[in-house]
Amino acid sequence: MLVPAVTLGCALLFGQVEPPEAAVPADAPVRGAVLAAPVRDVMPEELAQTPVREEMPGEPAQTPVRDARPGAPARDEAVPDTWAFQMAVPQADSPRQPSDGLVLCLRLPPTPAVPSGEWRASCDEAKKECLVSPTRELDSGGHETGQRLSRVTGCHDVLSTEVARGYRLVPAIAEAAPGWYRDERGRVLQYNFDLHRRIRVGGAWAPRWLREAEGRDHRVRVDFGVDLEWPGEPGQLHRMTLLDTKLYLGDASSFDATLLRYDFRSEREEPLFRVTTFYGKPRRFDVFANLGFWMEMLHAEQVRREDVKADFLALGSTYVTLDLWHSRDLVSYVRVRAGPALERDRTNGFATLVPGAALEGDLTLDKNGFHHLRFGAEAQKILLAERVEGRPLRPERLRLRAGYEVIALAINDQPVSLTLDGRGTWRDDLANAPAGWEWSAQAGLRFSLWAPARRSAPDSHDGKG
Repeated sequence: MLVPAVTLGCALLFGQVEPPEAAVPADAPVRGAVLAAPVRDVMPEELAQTPVREEMPGEPAQTPVRDARPGAPARDEAVPDTWAFQMAVPQADSPRQPSDGLVLCLRLPPTPAVPSGEWRASCDEAKKECLVSPTRELDSGGHETGQRLSRVTGCHDVLSTEVARGYRLVPAIAEAAPGWYRDERGRVLQYNFDLHRRIRVGGAWAPRWLREAEGRDHRVRVDFGVDLEWPGEPGQLHRMTLLDTKLYLGDASSFDATLLRYDFRSEREEPLFRVTTFYGKPRRFDVFANLGFWMEMLHAEQVRREDVKADFLALGSTYVTLDLWHSRDLVSYVRVRAGPALERDRTNGFATLVPGAALEGDLTLDKNGFHHLRFGAEAQKILLAERVEGRPLRPERLRLRAGYEVIALAINDQPVSLTLDGRGTWRDDLANAPAGWEWSAQAGLRFSLWAPARRSAPDSHDGKG
């Protein structure tokens, strides 16, 4: 009885004593909403202490955010800094910076997409908004490359970070010059071409049919030349072609080359005369005489028909032109021209006078310069020629032509075009060769080494003209 009574008493005595608390460091991290600790009173000063949250494995790191207001203190929040640290790169539907606006350089904190932190900003003071684009091209994944943007204006000034914080930054695509287009990756391409200003080299399959002969001549054509065009005073246009050359190689090799061709055209403001009609309400019709000047220097031509060969050299030609119709910018036209040429018959060794007249047209069918249609009919009469056995004393020539050229693609922004051409010539100026028609159908490609945008190229930012 004594032993059980002692044991029970000791148990009651020890049950009145609490075990000591485990020592917990004051700066121990809080890992959950509930702590394994006995309930106790919390002191007011402990409420002011904010525990530091430790990221769990696999969680994204949180970036401190700074208030957009200058001088505001940093706040430790789990919210990204959308002003700078989360600046996005432009997308296909992003706005585009104006081509005539002031561009400022802007330096932002680096991001995974733009680690350099270099941007170009075009700001609107009234809207407090900046259109911002990277200074380098982007790869297919939207990350900047080492290639800087081409065909852009340089930064005129630097936009400080403190000032930029007062603006809303909008990802944008950098500007592009008229006739050019820039995609969301910053790459630029030309979509508007002036084929009246270019250096051209081409080739074509050019068979020929003679009415008197059976079958056809198998030939190819190689052509090259330099085309120039520039406006003068308002209502004036100048054109010049240098080294316009066509070489025909094959069964009947020949060539046609012109050293210089010049064309001046103008639009008059005053009508040449006025016509008034009185049927019903009186109406006035103005008739304009839009005259111009056309000339050639050193036009050489070699002709071969079967076994007959002849060479002609036009030392100079001067024609007066009259536009029947022309476009507002004078680039496209339908006109007539007439005038004389001084020509030397190199085969027979004498000089002749060759008056001629022509109806011709040159039409650019679209505003981006992709489609061109050219046609013409020209008649010539050879005068003051010496008598040559086997041909009439005053021979004649008649030439017909129609051609179409369309740009198919561009290599390094230099257009490659498809050419289709049909020609017909009737002549009786070849001694011992029967008079008759010859026809040629030509199809080939032409590469333009230099073809800038047209002067009327629209300031378009979507590439659709």
